[in-house]
Amino acid sequence: MPVQNPDDEFVWNKWFSVPFKNIGLPQHCVILLQGFVESKIFGSLGQQEGVVALTARRSRLHPGTRYLARGLNSCYSTGNEVECEQLVWVPKRAGQSVPFSTYIWRRGTIPMWWGAELKLTAAEAEIYVSDRDPYKGSAQYYQRLSQRYDARNLDAAVGGNQKKSALVPVVCVNLLRNGEGKSECILVQHFEESLNYIRSTGKLPYTRIHLINYDWHASVKLKGEQQTIEGLWYLLKAPTVSIGIAEGDYLPTRERIKNCKGEIILNDDYDGAFCLRSHQNGVIRFNCADSLDRTNAASFFGALQVFMEQCRRLGISLDSNMAYGYQSPGNNAGYVAPLPPGWEKRSDAVTGKAYYIDHNTRTTTWSHPCPDKPWKRFDMTFEEFRRSTILSPVSQLADLFLAAGDIHATLYTGSKAMHSQILSIFNEEAGGKFKQFSAAQNMKITLQRRYKNAVVDSSRQKQLQIFLGLRLFKHFPSAMIHPLHVPSRPFGCFLKPVPSMFTSSDGGASLLSFKRKDLIWVSAHAADVVELFIYLGEPCHVSQLLLTVAHGADDTTFPSTVDVRTGRYLDGLKLVLEGASVPQCANGTNIVIPLTGPTSPEDMAVTGAGARLHAQQPSNPFMLYDFEELEGELDFLTRFVAVTFYPAVPGRGPMTLGEVEILGVSLPWRSLFSHGDGAARFIEHVNGQTKEINPFLSETNSNTLAAVVTNDRKPPSLQSESSAIPLIDLLTGEVILPDSNSQPVAESVVHEGSDLLDFLDDVVTQPVSGGMNQSKIVSSQGPSDNGSQQYIRLFKLLAGSDWQDRSLDFMESMKLEIERFRLNLSAAERDRALLSIGIDPASINPHMLLEDSYMGQLYKVASSLALLGQASIEDKITASIGLGTSDKKSVDFWNITAIGERCSGGACQVLAETGQAAGASLTSSSSMTSESIFVCTECRRKVCRVCSAGKGAHLLASYNSKENSAYNGVTSQGGSVHGNSADASSNHSATLDGVMCKSCCNEVVLDALILDYVRVLISQRRRTRAGDAAEKALFHVFGLSSRNLIPERDEFLKSQGTATKVLEKLTDGEESLAEFPFASFLHPVETAAGSAPLLSLVAPLNSGSQESYWRAPPSISSVEFVIVLSDISDVSGVVLLVSPCGYSMSDAPTIQIWASNKVDKEERTCTGKWDMQSLVTSSSELCGREKSLQDGKLPRHVKFAFRNPVRCRIIWVTMRLPRLGSNSVNIERDFNLFSMDENPFAQIDRRASIGGEINSDPCIHVKRILVVGKSVGREIVSSSQGSDQVNAKNWLERAPPLNRFKIPIEVERLIDNDLVLEQFLPPASPMLAGFRLDGFSAIKHRVNHSPASDVDIDGSNSLLDERLTNPAVLYIQVSALQESHNMVTVAEYRLPEVKANTPMYFDFPRQISTRRVTFRLLGDIAAFSDDPSEQDDSEFKAYPWAAGLSLANRVKLYYYADPYELGKWASLSAV
Repeated sequence: MPVQNPDDEFVWNKWFSVPFKNIGLPQHCVILLQGFVESKIFGSLGQQEGVVALTARRSRLHPGTRYLARGLNSCYSTGNEVECEQLVWVPKRAGQSVPFSTYIWRRGTIPMWWGAELKLTAAEAEIYVSDRDPYKGSAQYYQRLSQRYDARNLDAAVGGNQKKSALVPVVCVNLLRNGEGKSECILVQHFEESLNYIRSTGKLPYTRIHLINYDWHASVKLKGEQQTIEGLWYLLKAPTVSIGIAEGDYLPTRERIKNCKGEIILNDDYDGAFCLRSHQNGVIRFNCADSLDRTNAASFFGALQVFMEQCRRLGISLDSNMAYGYQSPGNNAGYVAPLPPGWEKRSDAVTGKAYYIDHNTRTTTWSHPCPDKPWKRFDMTFEEFRRSTILSPVSQLADLFLAAGDIHATLYTGSKAMHSQILSIFNEEAGGKFKQFSAAQNMKITLQRRYKNAVVDSSRQKQLQIFLGLRLFKHFPSAMIHPLHVPSRPFGCFLKPVPSMFTSSDGGASLLSFKRKDLIWVSAHAADVVELFIYLGEPCHVSQLLLTVAHGADDTTFPSTVDVRTGRYLDGLKLVLEGASVPQCANGTNIVIPLTGPTSPEDMAVTGAGARLHAQQPSNPFMLYDFEELEGELDFLTRFVAVTFYPAVPGRGPMTLGEVEILGVSLPWRSLFSHGDGAARFIEHVNGQTKEINPFLSETNSNTLAAVVTNDRKPPSLQSESSAIPLIDLLTGEVILPDSNSQPVAESVVHEGSDLLDFLDDVVTQPVSGGMNQSKIVSSQGPSDNGSQQYIRLFKLLAGSDWQDRSLDFMESMKLEIERFRLNLSAAERDRALLSIGIDPASINPHMLLEDSYMGQLYKVASSLALLGQASIEDKITASIGLGTSDKKSVDFWNITAIGERCSGGACQVLAETGQAAGASLTSSSSMTSESIFVCTECRRKVCRVCSAGKGAHLLASYNSKENSAYNGVTSQGGSVHGNSADASSNHSATLDGVMCKSCCNEVVLDALILDYVRVLISQRRRTRAGDAAEKALFHVFGLSSRNLIPERDEFLKSQGTATKVLEKLTDGEESLAEFPFASFLHPVETAAGSAPLLSLVAPLNSGSQESYWRAPPSISSVEFVIVLSDISDVSGVVLLVSPCGYSMSDAPTIQIWASNKVDKEERTCTGKWDMQSLVTSSSELCGREKSLQDGKLPRHVKFAFRNPVRCRIIWVTMRLPRLGSNSVNIERDFNLFSMDENPFAQIDRRASIGGEINSDPCIHVKRILVVGKSVGREIVSSSQGSDQVNAKNWLERAPPLNRFKIPIEVERLIDNDLVLEQFLPPASPMLAGFRLDGFSAIKHRVNHSPASDVDIDGSNSLLDERLTNPAVLYIQVSALQESHNMVTVAEYRLPEVKANTPMYFDFPRQISTRRVTFRLLGDIAAFSDDPSEQDDSEFKAYPWAAGLSLANRVKLYYYADPYELGKWASLSAV
């Protein structure tokens, strides 16, 4: 295997290496293997003759500790699986070929579903075997071994001496105890049954699996160690000789390859090449219960015989002088041994006697160099072996196995290996010492293992999974895959100075600096509002506002509310946040305020989401999904952010501010402009060219709804009771003529079962099409129907003729929601459609159609399904290593039937979907009927696809937990947590197989499947919206199809070097200061149709098409470009790149340039004014169409140099066209009235740069604007140390006149699952001023549905995290009992995100007097969950709200009072 493409089964840091590969630095992350490797030099008679190396690579497919990773897992791998390789070679002088020989074997636990449970006593762990399908995946395990060690075709291809074998032998040497009463006896029986089962299936026709049962401990106890070793040799001889070893030579130079007779292996990792003359075909696999002590000993004695044969074939003699009966070179039953590499046999010309030439040493001999019989020591007794063998190499090999055994035992159990004294049996002195201390040592190791297995293993297991990148959704449930950028620094700036109390300040620049964490910015005196206009250093989609609380002794000086507006330009900023509450917190507290895109007021009104938050008696939050999701605008080109702060009491005094940070998501602009490795992947992702494989949808007979979404198959249709009435397609609204001769489809194939993880190998689906690429559905009722009309038509057909009065049930409303996503309708568009026909959208709200207790159960089951689906697809990806993808099946993960689709009867015995929809009679057609018949794994009845549940039902049926065991009807199978319980935190994700009918599924399971499918569609819609926003951003920068954005790699390398040289000449070696994405325009400029976009004027030189250029509409005679530079710079001039069409006298503009650091025009400075007409007159190169550029030639340009460099951040460039009759146009000079051919105003036709019609009207046009100079950066000016600084310090240190004190509570009551808190106050309570709320400990979980694709399971390819597309926000509503005995809402606060238990103080708008106060938590409560490590499942709750959102012990009322008036005792109640 080359280093660049290692074997994934043994690479433990593959997940860590992905970021290095993404940025083009794969070589900076070395490949990590886990295991053992060491070599030793050995020889005979004191001479060096060879080197032996032992390599043991641990597989990563089933990582874990002893009792948490045993047997088989859902990745078709066993615990403690190790591939061992014994390599022997003969060192040679430099330049000579090096002969070598290698032998490979495996070791691991038994490949079937089993485990062991530790007892509280010191007794052995109880071994159990899964009593349901314990051999699931065993065939795939042996298939992986067979494919890896299959050398049948290799040896035939190289023409080796080995005969081609028809089979691949896999020999399993089982060392378990098999006597009566032994705990391991059950494993021996199942091991034999598993192999019989695999043979009966016929899945491995070219693999022969042979089992050798050899009770190692019983043999040692009854016969002793020596006879045990002899017995093992007897059993291993035949399989070892049959499998053979691999032999070859290392060629130091590749010139010798032509003389090699074998397989050539070479790559760039080394200079020479390997020539393999023969290959090992098959493998021997050793196992005991844990693949530790017995396995290591048995594999050593098996490898020892191979080591002897390797030495013999390499010409290394290990025979000693004490050997008897094995030294006769000529009497070996006619056997003639092959010659070692570099040897040749010839006959003497005189005597005819054979002699042998060693070309390696250039010597001859009459004796055969390898006269011995091959594998002869297999036939020896132990004593004969010891007497006939030089034992020093044997001892060195034993040392390697001792070290390897300790390493693998430590990795698996945390302790060294036991029973290792037998490995030193050939060394009498060492063996005696081992026996003397072995009993005590083994007892010590046993105690160490038991302690670590019971206490430390769970932590080690978690560490292994995190290191491998497994189950990250479980270990880091709220972590973002892509961290947010902070575009407000380091190149962000304030466009307007922030007024300050200090006379000398930096204008507020320090507020954006991360170097001033302790900053306290004091605004001007008695400021009623402080507004910050922030220019972001890079365009992004703004997602969060991060504030650092900063104040003096009085924390009320920090703002109490904040507004945020965003936009691409300073003109027309849109409101994204209004009146958000800013609590009073301790100095230095970080507050995160989530931001959404601008939301349409009409959408807020029609969905009712805005009014819901202000209702006096709000309903319970949406638990299943956000039925009224408001979709804000996504814009990746947001450049300006206006943040407005308001004080708690206007005019009270100055406000204090701390660090302000804007967080957002940026597109990979640098990679796009530099054409990095990630640019092509990003463009393909945006364009939808990357074909994502949906792991949950099958290729044939797939989910009808999903198939309709992808337009891969025709939708099912409905037929009325009268055959004369045409069919109406519910999914498209088309009218289809009925087929009166339709016949039911006959049964074709009966499937007894299928692989559970096969549902992960399915076809592409894109449930929600993007707005820009949405396909039009043509109906017979008109040339084009919009989505709303189709949605109304579907609703009426589903509800029936009495649709105005009939209510839908839960399943019908969910299917209608699925159709809404297929039609690409938002929640607001859906509600508008329903309201237009007089239907209340709440009537189809699934949350209103279920009982509260059942909805809580459904939420928990769906949450479990999401985690199990994630775990299953992870295991599917891992299981494909060494196997590839499996065959696709007919039943997908959800298997949601379409509206009107029903069972066709026939061979189906379940008939679960035979009902009729209201107002319509359903008929099955050949397009709807399943072509395959399956067998239910539960009831064993035949079932069609329509009556089958999705394969996700298997995951739920196998999920054994306290929450759903009561209603799912599933109990633990024999207490097996290993074989029958799906655990999302481990890699035992599923054990069941086949198809389950809907009759055998609990109703909550079927509802959970459709709920999970709807959540997937919601996720796909959000991703599509982000993709559309990214595509629009690319269009507004490049103005052309992003498919043409990336040139070929070779062309780019050439253009990149050319562009760099051209830019250096254009700028005279200075910097280009106005390049996107760091520079942008302050105001929009009207652009002509078909023109290149405005931002293309500041794009890098080598981006975009050479023929594209910007132009204004012909009606515009003057434009002004206001460019914000990337940083404060000393600008020396401006360079305009002339458009490809060139200038003429009619469109040569007048240029005027200003510079400033502020946005106010009154403060800008004019740097010069230039007339392009004079330049056109003096230079003919600027006229006419530009010729094709050659290497090194500069494009046509005009440079406007300043007299002196100007330090500024903003550049104004004004371009005005000349007017006929003005001073700039001289009729006598510029016109020849006798010959229009010489008219200087005559110009070539000008075509739009990006398509469009030919246009010859004069207009302003330019290709690029380059601002030339040198960046000087910004220096944060510290505040003055004068009297104003002293006064401000004194003001900050001034203690507040009033402090907060806690109001005693008589009694408080928690209701509505701790989301509502009622507090009752004593009669003499003071006026309430506010309340303290401690920050919640709940998290925003990342996974709430099964993965829609195995291409992007971790979200690494997503442009925008779903939680940022529609961020979850919490509100707290405060109500008080008034004199009218009614609860009146006092205030409602939008809660920011803070660290858990952070005190936040909220003042009421006015002080109130009451005896009862109610706090109600509102908002997106279902988007929060508890940290898995802190969840408490001790009691069952109807609502699965996070315990971290409980209001218990979080709220304290307070009042303001003078601490000196209250006294010392009262001051103890300060809040």
